[in-house]
Amino acid sequence: MKKTVWLWALSPVAVALTLYGCGGSDSSLIVDYNSQSCSVVSSTGAPVTVGSGLAGDPAAPEAASGYRLGYKAKTSSKYMVVANTPLATKAGCDVLKAGGTAVDAAVAVQAVLGLVEPQSSTIAGSAFMVYYDATTKQVVAYDGRETAPAAATGYYLARQNQADATSPAPVPSARRSGRSIGVPGVMRMLDMAHKEHGNLAWGQLFDEGVNLATNGYKIPTRMGDAIAANAASLRLDANAVAAFFNADGTPKTSGSVTTNLPYAQSLRTLATGGADALYSGAIAEAIVAKAAQSVGDDAAKTPITPSLMTVADLKAYQAKKREPVCTTYRSSYYICTMAPPSSGGIAIAQSLGILENFDLSQYGPSNPSNEGGVPSVMGVHLVSEAERLAYADRDKYVADTDFIPLPGKGVSSMIDKTYLKQRAALINASGNSMGTASAGNLGDIPLGVDKTVEQGTTHFSIVDAYGNVVSMTSTVESSMGSFHMVGGFLLTNQLTDFSALPTDSAGVLVANRVAPGKRPRSTMAPTLVFKGTAPGDFVMATGSPGGGTIIQYVLKTVVGALDWGLDAQQATSLVNIGATNSATTNVDGANTTLDLTALISGLKAKGHTVNNGAQSSGVSTIMRVNVNGQTKLQGGVDPRREGIVLGDGAL
Repeated sequence: MKKTVWLWALSPVAVALTLYGCGGSDSSLIVDYNSQSCSVVSSTGAPVTVGSGLAGDPAAPEAASGYRLGYKAKTSSKYMVVANTPLATKAGCDVLKAGGTAVDAAVAVQAVLGLVEPQSSTIAGSAFMVYYDATTKQVVAYDGRETAPAAATGYYLARQNQADATSPAPVPSARRSGRSIGVPGVMRMLDMAHKEHGNLAWGQLFDEGVNLATNGYKIPTRMGDAIAANAASLRLDANAVAAFFNADGTPKTSGSVTTNLPYAQSLRTLATGGADALYSGAIAEAIVAKAAQSVGDDAAKTPITPSLMTVADLKAYQAKKREPVCTTYRSSYYICTMAPPSSGGIAIAQSLGILENFDLSQYGPSNPSNEGGVPSVMGVHLVSEAERLAYADRDKYVADTDFIPLPGKGVSSMIDKTYLKQRAALINASGNSMGTASAGNLGDIPLGVDKTVEQGTTHFSIVDAYGNVVSMTSTVESSMGSFHMVGGFLLTNQLTDFSALPTDSAGVLVANRVAPGKRPRSTMAPTLVFKGTAPGDFVMATGSPGGGTIIQYVLKTVVGALDWGLDAQQATSLVNIGATNSATTNVDGANTTLDLTALISGLKAKGHTVNNGAQSSGVSTIMRVNVNGQTKLQGGVDPRREGIVLGDGAL
């Protein structure tokens, strides 16, 4: 769908307006004039505008409970957006209502997330997008992952002087130093996708972000908690103090109204100058200067190891289109997810390829109408064992394939059905857990194992009125990133997703080592599901934040929907389950109303070491379903976060 410009027409109902896009071709803009669209239904049944401050406004911060009970799937007919903060969801929905595409809405969502969810996302961060074009019936993956600067070597995160083996580590830590800051990619990625699939003018997609930053918004609960938890590190940066602290020096709290005028100005510059404005000129120079800061702005002038990033690194950055990782599942579904440098897509495809050798349908959760229900022992056992095998391959083989190729024939070798059937044979369905798994034999590959832990992230799913779909995961890495702030936005600590050392404990080079221009391995796994054996019949868009555990959150959602027949909300609300390649199996204890005693006892009897701590995922799911003979969109939002579902009509 080519980019088009506004052409207004008056009509009391939704109509298709003829527009003239680039190259003179015609396009149609589907505008929704329903005044109740992009609103929520209050307890009285009346529609409430998100951000209005009226009773029932989901943007009004609530006490952090860790799990919100009672969520039911929402349905709409034409378009839908699910994101992890209400104000960002509303911004995206308004763009869809105005006739924008899913990509248009993604730009608006990202612009607001950088303001109201800075602990998880930033316009100077990175992202992956998997996009379905309903006209061509093609799926493409967009890569907006950060890169290491040209001056970086394998010891960039480990030594202040990279060439000196006796040099001390970066201070105050690799994360808090400038060394963790990568060359940002998300805006270049969105610009690429928008030029190919946008309808609305780029500049107008930042309007709501500018409005909120200028006129104020209430600090969401998770943002307030993040400010408090990271106050000591934020105090080293004067810009962060101005944004996140009161005049008396105390951290701003949830529910208080705040503005961010520097952020509003940055968005205006992006709106008028395009993505180039972040990669050259004043903003680029400010990013480089901030990353190069060598002492803190605190009274003690805390030493900070500077970044070696330059303006030339920013100018050289390129977003990339990748072939998505696509596979069939049980000969009934076609699943497309993210390619390297993310490991998430391969791990999802591998896990599903292993699980299709078992009849999972008989191991669904009990009482799914109650928040997705309680998973079965066998269901958790099989899912977690499949993930152990997938993580084992991930830890050894997957990194930025522009630098380190995958073994064999690449992705096709790693998701080969015969190979995965052999891996499935390693699972003892009736016996005990394997504990930890070895990487599969994919050739004599001299690579060490890298278990670097990732953090942070946010996810959103969007379906527009044209049938196009976006599944996008965006990140600042750890909560509040590197704590360096400029132009009203935070800089990430994304480079800490690289291995801190170029070799493992045995001295063998690891695939995920730092190199100039290289992208750190990720676990982000934006995912699309279709019926059949090719794109076309859309079933589901999903994904999740959660760092290294994203694979587990996405897989339980996909299995919940496809194998266990859960609706969008049930699959999203379902207890998070799974494992990395360790003896520990995760069983999310966030929903304290569920009795998981028998599940935990049953897993322990099968040799699992169980972690029953609360987990904060953030899955966002949209499914296409049949309701009384009509095709509807059905959305589910993670009860562990603050997000909402919006679409045409009041939901």
